[in-house]
Amino acid sequence: MPQKPTIISTTGAPAAIGPYSQAVRIGNLLFTSGQIPLTPEGELVQGGIEEQTHQVFRNLQAVLSEAGCGLSDVVKATVFLKDMNEFAAFNAVYASYFGEHKPARSTVEVARLPRDVRVEIELIAAIPEG
Repeated sequence: MPQKPTIISTTGAPAAIGPYSQAVRIGNLLFTSGQIPLTPEGELVQGGIEEQTHQVFRNLQAVLSEAGCGLSDVVKATVFLKDMNEFAAFNAVYASYFGEHKPARSTVEVARLPRDVRVEIELIAAIPEG
């Protein structure tokens, strides 16, 4: 019998601003929706790519934690950047969160992101059993 998806929601990250969930778990896989640099209260973080990327990771960590996993369980990241010229600065912040763990990743430049932010990241994680 197929497993049913479980909706993951936490107040540690901004609430979904549309008809979607913060994350969905099916079996031991977790699929996060894209997170942008909003605080849990829904306020946009000002500043450059570094400040915005830090907030995105705080949001993602809250969602992962609610599902019982962390950044070390991430197997794939998809990154959307407003300006690929900011890739090096973004990458330095990104690397600080993953350390030696290096999940697969795609990074693309896009014409526009919600609220005109500089970065959006979505993750796929394998939740540890137990």
